[in-house]
Amino acid sequence: MYDLNNEISTSNNSMRMATPNSFAALLSGAILATGALLVHSMYREPANLQATVMVAMSFLALSFLVFSSVQIADQWNRAVVLRLGKFQALRGPGLFLIIPFIDNIVYWIDTRVLTTAFKAEKTLTKDTVPVDVVAVLFWKVLDPAKAALNVADYQSAINWASQTALRDVIGKTLLSDMLEGRDKISALLQQIIDERTEPWGINVISVEVKDVLIPPALENAMSMQAQADRERQARVILGDSERLVAESFGEAARTYNENPVALHLRAMNMLYEGLKSNASIVIVPSSAVESMDLGGLSGMTALTMGLAQKSKSEEPRREAA
Repeated sequence: MYDLNNEISTSNNSMRMATPNSFAALLSGAILATGALLVHSMYREPANLQATVMVAMSFLALSFLVFSSVQIADQWNRAVVLRLGKFQALRGPGLFLIIPFIDNIVYWIDTRVLTTAFKAEKTLTKDTVPVDVVAVLFWKVLDPAKAALNVADYQSAINWASQTALRDVIGKTLLSDMLEGRDKISALLQQIIDERTEPWGINVISVEVKDVLIPPALENAMSMQAQADRERQARVILGDSERLVAESFGEAARTYNENPVALHLRAMNMLYEGLKSNASIVIVPSSAVESMDLGGLSGMTALTMGLAQKSKSEEPRREAA
């Protein structure tokens, strides 16, 4: 049985808070190291104590400023920058600067193609059959500004929009159409979800219906129905074959009735084939023998003996060969 609970997942890393980057830390460390060396050289002269303190404070402030302002965005990330609480710009990819205490990076948004699995449990189809459906949504953020500003949590919004759309489609679809036409359902889901997520700057690339689960009792009934349909089809095919064979026999009978010589040759061929394989054959006198015009019993006996002797004489030749 397909495990529904283990398949529901969302790409939670597509929106994350800003984190310090290693490049800014490296620059800050280099500034602090330079300042420490300078302070150490100035500290040897007591007269320059006040200047030494000022230099040390300056390097500390510069190091903090660099650490807070220098940012690096990966190729697939976009930084949403707010200035005094108001949207300022999107930054990235690459190196960029912000103003400490004034600019704030609220989100890093992933612009790659993401996947979200969603489901609908015990949902009634149009013909009132409860089904469990699991689907996978492929989507990407086209406008990071809209995704960050127009909706509080666009990942949860996408998940709920997908589930409600799936339930709506299931309620308007027959079970047979759902089992056979998954492509149509996937295309309809893609259209509905894309219309709902377009104001959020999100584009739905495709929707794939992964599995459709029906109750076990209904599954057994459908299996029995399919087996009965195949048996009925097999019987129909057998009846058609028998009808075609009967028609062929009727046509052959009319041909033999109009041409007795052909019937006689056919009878002789049947005798020859039987004697060639078994070296003996028993013919019971009947109307069939008379209709085939096979001759008297003496002629049949002579033909049988002649063919038997011929077959025995050919056996040593075959063994020698």
